[in-house]
Amino acid sequence: MAVINQGILGGFSGKVGTVIGGSWKGIDYMRSKPISVANPRTPAQVDQRTKFVTVLNFLQPLTSILRTGFKDYAVKMSAFNAAMSYTIQNAISGIYPEYGITYADALVSRGSLTGALNPSVLVTTPGLIDFSWVDNSGTGTALATDKAMLVIYNSAKKQAVTINGGNTRASGSQEVMVPTTFTGDELNCYIAFQNENQSEVSNSTYLGEVVAL
Repeated sequence: MAVINQGILGGFSGKVGTVIGGSWKGIDYMRSKPISVANPRTPAQVDQRTKFVTVLNFLQPLTSILRTGFKDYAVKMSAFNAAMSYTIQNAISGIYPEYGITYADALVSRGSLTGALNPSVLVTTPGLIDFSWVDNSGTGTALATDKAMLVIYNSAKKQAVTINGGNTRASGSQEVMVPTTFTGDELNCYIAFQNENQSEVSNSTYLGEVVAL
């Protein structure tokens, strides 16, 4: 049974025949009831699910930073789902069933703010990852007060260390501590910037792979 909350012209929640109604983020919607399929595991469906799981495993440890990094693309979907869509379309490698992520093509932040200039990452001290960049304040939309967004992703363990709102653009560097369990693992690193009130973000830049000491 469906319930009409705002009269005959309003949206409804529940089921009427083969139509299901509901609301998400204040938007009323209707969709048809799924048709029963005798064999839901067609090759195309299995292929798409495998891609989905591959991307999900990559992005789940990055959820907190994706909420900021992809918020501009959270239109009728969550920021996480926007990141999922981008990654599936742009950063999947391999063929079924051996899919992987092309880390250089992935984004952890997507926006119009001026990004990092000549960023790099270095490991010289056990347990620390050193990020550095050139202060490009005043170029494009870059401001000295912009804050770094840093990601260190451990593909072997499917874990990540993320910094959302780190050192300022003017500071030019930041050290990030990683767990001792990361020692000897290959780590994929990214940098982006957000402005002071988090209303704008830059595209992230992939800095390559380092090995934790």
